[in-house]
This record gives sequence, structure tokens and C-alpha cells, in this order.
Amino acid sequence: MLKKILFWILLILSVNQAIILTRFNGAFYIKGLIGIVLTLFYFFYNFNPRTTEYPAEKLTKLSACYDILQSSAVVFLVQALIYLSIITVYPIHWVIFLTNFTVSLLLCYFLVINGLIRSFTISRQIGLLLRIALLSFWWMPFINSIFSTFASVKIKQELIFDNQKYILNQKRKEKQVCKTKYPIVMIHGIFFRDWEIFNYWGRIPEALEDNGAQIFYGEHESSIPVEQAAIQIRDKILSILAQTGASKVNIIAHSKGGIDSRYAISVLGLAPYVASLTTINSPHYGSDLAGKVLSMTPEKIVTKIGNKYSNIFMRLGDTQCDFVESIKELTPERCGQLNRKMTDSPYVYYQSIGSSMKSRRSASFPLNLGYAIIKPIAGDNDGLVATKSMQWGNFLGILRPKGRMGISHSDMIDLSRKNIKRFDVMEFYVQMISELREKGY
Repeated sequence: MLKKILFWILLILSVNQAIILTRFNGAFYIKGLIGIVLTLFYFFYNFNPRTTEYPAEKLTKLSACYDILQSSAVVFLVQALIYLSIITVYPIHWVIFLTNFTVSLLLCYFLVINGLIRSFTISRQIGLLLRIALLSFWWMPFINSIFSTFASVKIKQELIFDNQKYILNQKRKEKQVCKTKYPIVMIHGIFFRDWEIFNYWGRIPEALEDNGAQIFYGEHESSIPVEQAAIQIRDKILSILAQTGASKVNIIAHSKGGIDSRYAISVLGLAPYVASLTTINSPHYGSDLAGKVLSMTPEKIVTKIGNKYSNIFMRLGDTQCDFVESIKELTPERCGQLNRKMTDSPYVYYQSIGSSMKSRRSASFPLNLGYAIIKPIAGDNDGLVATKSMQWGNFLGILRPKGRMGISHSDMIDLSRKNIKRFDVMEFYVQMISELREKGY
């Protein structure tokens, strides 16, 4: 902390050189030397603001982001107080005042912009609303300091969380707790694809790989009927087996991906090649939301939305797309028909788990609206699926951490990459895969 305070003092001196050097009675070359030293320090700090070193580069960058954002808030606030005192208590010559004001303002804003760029590119936890506030008010003294302080607090919490995660993974690195007997294939749900740039599963795959897991993806289309998706999943898994030489895989499937995977196992002959199937928040008995939306929305509007969706995702990589039929298959009636067709294989270990939101405030649109629609019809839900529909095979229960928020459908796959209080989604998956490993899968 002393080092940080010293840096703040030097930064404040750096942006007020005009006042300092005119008030200093030393020789001209000494003033020049002081000016050069302060200027060099200012730019050195902006490029290398770290006051604490961390073993991982990502943590060090996050620490630097926190330091520069915090410093920008402190310096801007102190600078505003300095000019208030100059105007009211300690007046100086107007030429010195304007010179110092112009230079210090530019240097303060450079510090603020540096903090914004670092926080926007490095931090995952400052959130959309805070980003908008920072962009909107970065130029306003006092107000920019308030929002910069809020952002620095968020980043500090993120730094503590990530550092603890790094230490934990380093301690158990040699144990390779997620190194299962068979490779893991992660199957996404409806309305998404397996993109390299934006991973559907957020930070989860990286956490699993750090602990020894071998991860692959289903890479099926975003919105096609269950049978078609199951065919693509089956073909992909057979390709993975040929690639790795493994005899089976462990499937981790979210949402509709769980139904697609069950169909591939039970109907398309994939059972001999699957050791386990873990479904996450899957609507095994249907989604009441799907049925309600279809019944309330005119067919013409549903078709129009489906056509627009298809046009977008065909451009994003889909070769097939059937928006309307995919939703229809998630209704309780259609899922009931599928369940009668999909008989569990005795050679596959089935397990399931789910989560529940605690109120509409637990998630943003459209999950908050989905929660409100499902709650009076089917009770507790995650914003898309009722908890009573998530159970299949060995049921591991419904996750309901203490607090006001709960866990939404998207939280279970770390879609927004946000840290949830009392629920570490990455550690949840590490422990789940570790238990599969202990079971021999």
C-alpha cells in the first residue's frame, strides 16, 4: 500500500509540473531534471503500472488494470480538489494556472483512457452497464472518479477470485483430477453453435483442461430437429473416436443437447461408444415456455421470426436450420413422444443436474421473462426449463446457492462469464468430471 501511495503522489506531482517548477527556487537545470524525471515516471507508470507481481501473466495484467483504474480515479479527484483550492484559497498567476490546467487535464484524461482501454480489454466482470457508464462519463470530473472506483472494486474482486483459482489449480496440477478414462464431448443447446471465438461453455473448458481433461465439441447445427442433431452428434463422436483411438466418450450436454444426445444413444446406435451422459438443465419432459410461446404467438409471426433466424445462422455457419420445428419438439407433448421412443441403454451411465432462479431479478432478458411465464405454470425454473423437467437417470439435484439470485439456464454454462456469489461454475464442472473419473469413466 505504501508503494501505491508513493506512486499516487508522484503522479499528482507529474501532472502539476507547471506549478511545482515555477514555485521551486532551484537552478534552471535542476528544474529541468525534475521535470524530466516526473515526465518519465508518468509515462513509465502508464505503460507499467503494476504494484504487485503475480505468477500468471493474466493475473499480472489484471492487477495492472486495477492499479491504473484506481489511480485514474484518485488523481482526477485530487486534481479537482487542487484547482478548487487554487481558485478559492491559493490563487496563482493566470498564465501558470492555464498552462498547468491544460497540461494536467490532458495527462489526467490520458490516465483515464488508459484505464478504460485496459479494463475493457482485460476484465470480464465489470459488466455492460458499468462499461456504458464509464464510456459516457469518462470526461466528467468527480463522476468519472466514482465510476472508475466502482470498476476498480469489481476488478479487485475478479483478481482475488482468479488468483485463488490459479493457486487451487496449481496445487492439484499433478493430480490431473479431470483426466477421465474417456474423452469428454460437450454438446451445446438450441440457438447456439460451437464457435472458436465465442465459446458456448465460457471458461469451463479451460478449467477442465487445466486439470487434465481432454475436451471435444459436438459441433452440430444451432437449430434443427432432435433426430437431425442426433445424427450430426453421432457422426462427430465416431470421428472423435477414430481421431483419438478411444473406445468411448463421456458426453456433457446442456439444454436441448441432452435430448439430442439421448436420441443418438438410444435410437441411432451410439450406446456402445458412450460411457456416460451428463445432462445439464435439459428439458427431458419438455419446456412449458416453448408450449406457452407457441400457443400465444400467431403462426405467421413464428414463421417470420424463424425465417429471419435461419437467414442469420445460415450466414454464421449453419447448413440446415428449422427454427419452428426445433421449438415444437421442446413442448411437453413432443418430448413425451420422444421419451417413449428413447429407451435408456443399460451400458451407459446417465446422470442429470439442474438449477433454479430465485426471482426475475436473477437474470436479464429473455430469461427474466421466461421465469415469469413458467413460474405460475410449472413452478421453480431456470428461465427456460422447469426444474421438474431436468431429472433423468441419477439425479444430482437442483443447485440453489444461498442468496437472492439463484442460477439461470445460461449461468450453468458460464455464457456471460460472470462470477456468481457462492457458486463457482468452473469448480462445479471440475468436481463433476472428477467424480466421473473416480467412477471409472
